[in-house]
Amino acid sequence: MNALAKLFFGAVVSLSLTGCVTGGNSEGEMEIRSGKIEQINPAQITSTHHTGLGAIVGGLGGLALGSLIGNGTGRDVAMAAGAIGGAFAGNEVQKNHDKPVPGQQVIVRLKNGVLVSITQPINNALQPNEAVFVEGSGTDARVVPQN
Repeated sequence: MNALAKLFFGAVVSLSLTGCVTGGNSEGEMEIRSGKIEQINPAQITSTHHTGLGAIVGGLGGLALGSLIGNGTGRDVAMAAGAIGGAFAGNEVQKNHDKPVPGQQVIVRLKNGVLVSITQPINNALQPNEAVFVEGSGTDARVVPQN
């Protein structure tokens, strides 16, 4: 394996392992708070896909295809061009699939008086002044009715 391929493979492995790092509550635990809905506003939810994943997959595919062409320096050039072209194409494909979707911003006053804002997919069962639970925290938080 040549130096360029080794460098590219090492970068891919590093990025893949970085994506495995997690934090927060232990598995199976969820923070649940209660309160009342103050306000519901329309919102857009952006993609939760990891940016750059399309470029990585495309780059690997281009690298693999480039390795099938020629020998020696010509092969190295084909591999580099394939990796760059594949990364660009993969990034464009990912951009086309990562369109925002309609959602709602729900503002909840918790029992302790604190206001929290959660943006989530539309839940038509939620109404202002309704008693709700706020499940989870951070980007995983969701508002659900208390029924």
